[in-house]
Amino acid sequence: MNKVAIVGCGWFGLPLAKALVSAGIPVAGTKRSPEGCDELSLNGITPFELDLSLVNQQTLAQDCIRLTPLLDAEVLIVNIPPGLRRGENQYLNHIDRLHQLIDGRNYKRVIFISTTGVYPSSDQHMHESDAQAYDDKSAVLLKAESYFTAMNNSCIIRFSGLIGPKRHPGKFFAGRQDIAGGNVAVNLVHLDDCIQAIKAILSATEQGKPVASIYNLAAPHHPTRAEFYRAAAIHLSLSAPEFNQQTLPSKTIIGDLICKQLGFNYIHPDPVSMLDAC
Repeated sequence: MNKVAIVGCGWFGLPLAKALVSAGIPVAGTKRSPEGCDELSLNGITPFELDLSLVNQQTLAQDCIRLTPLLDAEVLIVNIPPGLRRGENQYLNHIDRLHQLIDGRNYKRVIFISTTGVYPSSDQHMHESDAQAYDDKSAVLLKAESYFTAMNNSCIIRFSGLIGPKRHPGKFFAGRQDIAGGNVAVNLVHLDDCIQAIKAILSATEQGKPVASIYNLAAPHHPTRAEFYRAAAIHLSLSAPEFNQQTLPSKTIIGDLICKQLGFNYIHPDPVSMLDAC
């Protein structure tokens, strides 16, 4: 790879960029502040300051010129957190502005990081073709994906619940009682596996192998919520949560297509085993 550009070097994007640099791949990345750009530079990543909320029709031409060294890459990886759970509502505006910035550019591969929030909570196994706009948030997520599915050589990766350093799930239910849905399957993936999945797609791209338009990424083992969150709390020496007998719909995200097509293997196949790597 001559160069990979990562838009959004945050909790996932920065470790990904570091891993690619360690593999000898030149990486350019974005942060929203000068201080963030300094951090990129210290890690061997060519920095570009980019706050998509400040890009508009008046600044677009100037931004296109300023960001040309970033966006003229072989591979573009887009990692913009939706922020929908925090009540943010500018996600689609940011995606649209980025789409305008890259309009007319041809990439060997465009990788868009999405989420398994596009699957409804129903008692079934969810494969890549099962996404649907079942509420307002999922409709936004699918609309964001549509910007990239329309592009040549694009690949959407839908992460299930993402955990890793500084994202230990042990505090989530610790000490709580009378919690419903202890039967619900846990769908998680570790940061390490997300990075390795990106590497697998880049490798397949370099070798000219077929890459699917969409991949789920979820550890192949799915303990129940009761099993997992008890173990997670105990792992932090916290009080284990207590679940009641009320059952809830339990979806299971199937993330084996990338394994079958690209020979990918999960480093952390069991969410309980991930706890030591958080």
